[in-house]
Amino acid sequence: MMISRNRKSLALLLDPDKTEGPALADVIKRAVDAGADFIFTGGSLTFNPIDKLVLEVKKRCSIPVVLFPGNLMQITDKADYVILPSLISGRNPELLIGNHVIAAPFLKKIREKVIPAGYILIGRGTRTSVEYMSNTEPIPPGKPDIAIATAIAGELLGMKLIYLEAGSGAENPVPARVITAVRGSLTLPLIVGGGMRTATAVREAYMAGADMIVVGNGVEENCTLLTEACQVRDNINLKRKEATG
Repeated sequence: MMISRNRKSLALLLDPDKTEGPALADVIKRAVDAGADFIFTGGSLTFNPIDKLVLEVKKRCSIPVVLFPGNLMQITDKADYVILPSLISGRNPELLIGNHVIAAPFLKKIREKVIPAGYILIGRGTRTSVEYMSNTEPIPPGKPDIAIATAIAGELLGMKLIYLEAGSGAENPVPARVITAVRGSLTLPLIVGGGMRTATAVREAYMAGADMIVVGNGVEENCTLLTEACQVRDNINLKRKEATG
């Protein structure tokens, strides 16, 4: 999974319980037309088999599918990549290492697909699904020093990327000042997601230092968001290319 510090990328997150049938076909077509770099699959609470969604996406497009499991029921070998998140902003042992131990024998068989990630929740208004299901408290948005130290710890522990998350359904995205602070402390790629409902929010996150933006619920609420977000990505990448000759 190529997430470059030199090129901005965008991923669409699909919730297995909210995307199927005609709705799935429509959103995949929009992702292809817009030029999304990746399609993420997973959720905090999932009832539908994840294999079905992954295979359906792969049947309909060639965009790489990345599994972002919210629990052990969402593990599959059908995806192109598997992000293995450790919720390093929380102190729930099951999400720091417990579930990883249980899943390890299976993941070892597809280890070439696995990407360990430091997953950091940033509080942004109402309590989100991931906060409730993980039984953890997010880092307060006014405490960037804690986010910085947590991200550094993730890098020193050997994580391959850091994921700043406001949470599905968050009222607001991760603040730009937090993204900038964390970006300045890392050499790893930085993913930012949650609360991305407008192209302006996407632009601000990119300019603050995000290497990849993940959009999810915002696409359901705004059918043009995916296209607009990819246009923002392309404009920034073009300006970077022109600036470097």
